[in-house]
Amino acid sequence: MAIYPMLKTVSFSLEEVERLATAYEDALRSLHLVNRADPITVVIAKRIIDAAQTGVRDPKELCALAIKDLQTPGIHSEKGAR
Repeated sequence: MAIYPMLKTVSFSLEEVERLATAYEDALRSLHLVNRADPITVVIAKRIIDAAQTGVRDPKELCALAIKDLQTPGIHSEKGAR
């Protein structure tokens, strides 16, 4: 899982890590991503961590931000979905 090794390199409390992990898992479920080795999971993890570093802590908001970024045309569209 992409986010867990990445969280070891940043400074978050245990509670914050749990929130980020929840957001990550929710984002993967929302995008129907089951292959944790899919490179897009790294992108999702980075987006969540980046948002958290700006002060966002709500898992639902972190999830929405990660998904929103991926729904930009040309990045991850229905026609090009995996």
